[in-house]
Amino acid sequence: MPQMSPLWWEILYIMFLLMFMIIIMIIYYNKEFNPQNNLNKKMKLCQFKWKW
Repeated sequence: MPQMSPLWWEILYIMFLLMFMIIIMIIYYNKEFNPQNNLNKKMKLCQFKWKW
């Protein structure tokens, strides 16, 4: 029979993984929906290329 780790080790490990995933998601969505980025994208879309 294999030796089992204490329950609190497993809980700590699961909590670490959850916090790690949440932090990565926050960083990703913060970069994705940054208002400065959206403003720059809209400014580029709104620029007209005039041909005289």
